[in-house]
Amino acid sequence: MIATALLTLAIVTQDQASLRAAPRDAAAQQAALWQGDTLEIRGQRLDYLQVYDHRRERSGFVHVSQVRQVSGKPQDAPELLSVVRFLKGSAGAESLGIGYVAAYLKAAPAEAIDAEAFDALGTMAERLARRASLKHPKATADVISAHIEVAAFYGVSFKGYEQGYAKEGAVQLCYNGEAFRRVLAMPASAEQHARAALAITRHDCLSADLHPKDKLALDQWRAEVLDKVTATEFAQLSEMGKNRLRLRRAGVAATLAFQLARRAAPAAVAAQAERAISELASVNKLELTDDDLQDYGDAAVRVGASRWGSDAAPAKLQKLTLVTQAGQAGETCLSLFENKPDGKPQPEPVAKRCTYGVVWTASASAHPSGQALSVAVQPLDTWRELWVFRQTAGQWTIDVLPPASSNPELGYVEFAGWSAWVPGAGHVPQMLLARETRMAGRNKRSFEVMRLDTLATDKQASDPALLAAFGKWQDAAWKRQSVSLR
Repeated sequence: MIATALLTLAIVTQDQASLRAAPRDAAAQQAALWQGDTLEIRGQRLDYLQVYDHRRERSGFVHVSQVRQVSGKPQDAPELLSVVRFLKGSAGAESLGIGYVAAYLKAAPAEAIDAEAFDALGTMAERLARRASLKHPKATADVISAHIEVAAFYGVSFKGYEQGYAKEGAVQLCYNGEAFRRVLAMPASAEQHARAALAITRHDCLSADLHPKDKLALDQWRAEVLDKVTATEFAQLSEMGKNRLRLRRAGVAATLAFQLARRAAPAAVAAQAERAISELASVNKLELTDDDLQDYGDAAVRVGASRWGSDAAPAKLQKLTLVTQAGQAGETCLSLFENKPDGKPQPEPVAKRCTYGVVWTASASAHPSGQALSVAVQPLDTWRELWVFRQTAGQWTIDVLPPASSNPELGYVEFAGWSAWVPGAGHVPQMLLARETRMAGRNKRSFEVMRLDTLATDKQASDPALLAAFGKWQDAAWKRQSVSLR
């Protein structure tokens, strides 16, 4: 009798259930219990169960209506799993579902446990972490915090990651992915493997303080995890599942292209950049959900930032020569030379500047007059600037155009064309630009006509077809290669 009682557990099904000192409604409350808390049943008095709470290390009484009794017997495991299946898709009941998973794993024979239970555990843990990362009223936030503590009692670990300067103070809570790692190591369905791979390769669950070597190793590991979904499994996925995997693979490949470019590995850079572009182009845009549209925009910015990695050929310039050389440790210095009539550069540079970013020399484009040049410089894997060399009143200056002035989370700005210039006709030379950013969780794409004399935006639109200058002067190579026109 005693052994049987010790195997009988009660799972709390209501938030703020009372653990009382006596089996009476008026008895003092020992503690507030939450969904998913597991209690050891030691007896029953009236309509109260006498229990022991191992998490809080105290005993008491709880009303039978606030809990569900479960058995640790193997024959009861299928019933527990059926409850897990129901709770897996129930938003707000994650801690309760995690409690049932724990009960199932205790009851089921080892040979009967497959990937389904771990898939459910990971799914609920990840959803709980996402809920905890959103802004809620204090009462709701307190409930979610209590649910996190319940999950932690079962060994479910979470970690917070700062979300960059665009969301100062914002923290993304992430599940550590242990259950999903188990899914990847076990026989499972294509959907389960894909869901696990996506869960443990999220872009927003990475530390911003990683050393570059550690960041490269982590990104390479993420790429390997995503490729664990084999071609056969990929073919079995729904279109929605295929899209999500393509978007993640595109984003990771774009990041790898940048990381490898910093290590001067041109062949590997080109392979990753080309894969990023190919994965993005393969997305079936008709099968994107509302949430996937946001991810599609994010992936496009990531791919757009590193897309010059697919072109290793140096730009061909006529009146100007752009030379890169090593500066201090980790630096690349750009020197601009005016060419002599014979096409050879002058001995002294007219402008020079160094950067710790990746200089995409294939992106260099000079104005036909020889009085301006643009080149893409990427300091971060999700951030690409445009450096503009221009001659004003006989002096050369270097200006850095960022993707946006208000610190976007992701972004790139790129050259899209030069306007024609007729010297002495009062015409102001212009440069065409394309920008794409994500700020405050929203994606924005714009096309601009900028004056070269002041670098002020003359005209701007969300579609290049709305700007006459793009119809006249847009660069053919940009139109062919840019992902901003997807």
